[in-house]
Amino acid sequence: MAADEQDTAPRESLFEAPPMAEQERMVEAILFATAEPVTAREIADRLPHGCDVAEALAHLVRRYEGRGVRVQRVGDAWAMRTAPDLGFLMQKETVETRKLSRAAIETLAIVAYHQPVTRAEIEEIRGVSVSRGTIDLLMEMEWIRLGRRRMTPGRPVTFVVTQHFLDNFGLESARDLPGLKELRAAGLLDSRPPPGNMPGLAGSEDEAGEEDDLPLDDGSQGEMFEGD
Repeated sequence: MAADEQDTAPRESLFEAPPMAEQERMVEAILFATAEPVTAREIADRLPHGCDVAEALAHLVRRYEGRGVRVQRVGDAWAMRTAPDLGFLMQKETVETRKLSRAAIETLAIVAYHQPVTRAEIEEIRGVSVSRGTIDLLMEMEWIRLGRRRMTPGRPVTFVVTQHFLDNFGLESARDLPGLKELRAAGLLDSRPPPGNMPGLAGSEDEAGEEDDLPLDDGSQGEMFEGD
């Protein structure tokens, strides 16, 4: 049995579990009241013994299909999120004065598409060195985190994207990232083959660009690619 199935499997109890309709209501209340995605295990820990979290979630997913909000899986967790086609209603007409620098955008894209990836591998793909400030900024924003160390000489650390990154960009997993065709169709890539098999950004920059990293304003959602 997979770990996710173990987390959501009904737990044996001497007491009878509430009807499925009531279980569904309880799971719905938890997701509605929680700002951050919650795992099935965390949901199960709050429900009475014998509840079937997996079935309750499946019911909710179907119930919210085509509605203004939907029940969405984010990594190994679940959350209620605005339907993608209605996101424009949530936007505020404000001027964004701070953006991620190109260095940070490229670094983030490389981690997303090549994870787990070491700093040396990021620099090899970009063609320039990566400043510590760029990595620190992306980790401070909780968009990347440390992964497992490579079993190679020096045992370098790797970087992977976080659940917060997936949630910010409306992705269930990194496998849902857009491919080359989608990026070109959106005007985010030119027709030239990108260097280093990088499916995101072409070209490099000098070291001066590394100092342009600026954090996004609190509460705002950044764009992964300029011009998006």
